[in-house]
Amino acid sequence: MNGQKFCAPKPSRRRFLGWGLGLTAALGVSALPGVRGFAAEVASFVKGPPVPDVEPERLSEHVWMIYAKDGFPTPENRGMMANVTFAVTQKGVVLLDCGSSVQIGEMALRMIRKVTERPVVAIFVSHYHGDHYLGAQAFVEAFGAALPIYAHPVSKERIAKVDGNAWLNMMERFTNGATLGTRLIPPNREAKHGELFEFGDVQVKIHHYGHAHTPGDLCMEVLPDRLTYVGDVAMDRRIANMDDGSYPGSLQFMDTLEKNVASRIWVPGHGRPGPEVLAWQRELFLGIWENAQKAVEEGLDPSEAKELVLEDPRVASRAAETKGWESNIGKYISLAVLEAEKRLLQGQ
Repeated sequence: MNGQKFCAPKPSRRRFLGWGLGLTAALGVSALPGVRGFAAEVASFVKGPPVPDVEPERLSEHVWMIYAKDGFPTPENRGMMANVTFAVTQKGVVLLDCGSSVQIGEMALRMIRKVTERPVVAIFVSHYHGDHYLGAQAFVEAFGAALPIYAHPVSKERIAKVDGNAWLNMMERFTNGATLGTRLIPPNREAKHGELFEFGDVQVKIHHYGHAHTPGDLCMEVLPDRLTYVGDVAMDRRIANMDDGSYPGSLQFMDTLEKNVASRIWVPGHGRPGPEVLAWQRELFLGIWENAQKAVEEGLDPSEAKELVLEDPRVASRAAETKGWESNIGKYISLAVLEAEKRLLQGQ
């Protein structure tokens, strides 16, 4: 990125940890409790390289975005794959997702400092996929462990119990160790549909309309800016990870959100913000979902179902401009067909 050559950190964390844990096993854990502490110290000592600066872009009176140009984590982008969005308020800076590593969080803080010297006073997490919250460590280290980190109750629980550590490992693997040193800082507060959070001249209103990208999606409406951060409920020219998602749920969520929010700007977790973000995602999902239903009703085999979906103009027109299309569209059609089969069996 920015002309800088990426070099994986050496020696690797795995090598250090493997040596430390191997020594622990060989000498006996119960006899040498100090060795356990040594292994933990090694884990925190090794850290991946810093992430190059990405200049913040002003979206509205109070809201700024640090744009992630890539859709997926790689060694070259060092995990910078999701937008970091923040609002500057009278009471301080409010983050709407905070990146996928401590290095990205540190970069985001450097960029925030170009805009304001006010402290970060809250983080809102859109859902439990780690590219949206693993940067929290940088802000907790800068502003203290009491920093409020809000998430939907489902997301809060899943991050703490399973998904947080799974995403830590995945980001490390996909970036060839560039995110080493990142620690999981789970959300410590709940945010629920309809709640209104006051930050002086800015309010953040929470929207949740069921199972969309995940069962625990939150969208954050920033008042009075007529701007809403939608997380991964809708993306701009990037195929969504639907492993935890629902196609009809996503369509219902977007329709209800649009009816209840007077926003001019929709800000996605991936891609560029604008007035057409929901419309772009809705048309793609309608093309996939309606044809998946038809394929199930007609008893088509998987290859026929895929062909039917891809022939729909609402789907075909997205192929050239969508990141990750060739490597992912087949899987996401399969997920739509599986969901259609399940709903048919349930009589829905």
